[in-house]
Amino acid sequence: MIVTVTLNAAIDRTLTVPNFRGGQRHRASQGLSLAGGKGIIVARTLKRLGVPVVATGLAGGRTGERIIEELANEAILNDFARIADESRTSTAVVDPTSGTHTEIYEWGPQVSSEELETLREKLLYLSRGAEMVVLSGTLPRAVDDGFYGELIRDLNRRGLAVALDVEGEPLLQGIVAEPTLVSTTQAAAEAIVGQEFHDEQDFVLGLDSLAEQGARNVLITYDLGLFALVREEKRERRFHIIPPEFEVVSSVGAGDVVLGAFVASRIAEERPVEEALRDAAAAGWASKLELGAGRFDPREAARIAPEIRVVELAPAG
Repeated sequence: MIVTVTLNAAIDRTLTVPNFRGGQRHRASQGLSLAGGKGIIVARTLKRLGVPVVATGLAGGRTGERIIEELANEAILNDFARIADESRTSTAVVDPTSGTHTEIYEWGPQVSSEELETLREKLLYLSRGAEMVVLSGTLPRAVDDGFYGELIRDLNRRGLAVALDVEGEPLLQGIVAEPTLVSTTQAAAEAIVGQEFHDEQDFVLGLDSLAEQGARNVLITYDLGLFALVREEKRERRFHIIPPEFEVVSSVGAGDVVLGAFVASRIAEERPVEEALRDAAAAGWASKLELGAGRFDPREAARIAPEIRVVELAPAG
């Protein structure tokens, strides 16, 4: 069983708008609404890959009710802490003509200390016997940046593996709590390391920096692939994972799918590192062929997997 946590759950709306331009009136050619938030996308990925998963987090108001209804429609087991304020809605506008997408996020709800404590107690109960807890996504307004770090320390003390996927100060404070796995984007990693990544060596330095700060294993996604640092026993191994080139429909949520598929393959199924990284990239890139965050066909991922190159890299320096 994997437990995913989404503090800032949402209804994700994806609109297809050819030739999208700011300041103009458009008619969407296609629309799709799903329960969203990074942890929910990870849960959707695990469900599609046949891994037992429970999604938890915070949900409030009519939007929160709809989030829970959408999860039930997808047969994703869930147990959310209810809050007084309204959960958020996020909108992605995908332009198939230019291959770009624009994301618009609401701030999300205000959350009280009592509601956070209810979630903490629920999480500790749900995580009994779990193989891993995945903490993903932004924190609601006014929640302390160290909240994820506190949860990681609590879970570590109980002997649980923890994955973290967040940005900014919550990522920085979460890393030093020593999560089992940190998954992040190139931009978020650059902000933590303090320099831009231009080549393979820069990414390796980024992997090493995040590991030195406390992350035991690291995934860094970027537009064209994935870099990884994985600890096996006492050995650190670094990899560059390179998918084939193809036309992207939508990249929204692809990084979350990569994380979910890696957890499924490496943690739940205990597959070798190279296979787990190939599985993760294949699922992530298969999700770029469909609208809707976290939607992908596992058969398409299996088709892509043999075309993905997994190259082991030397340590930095």
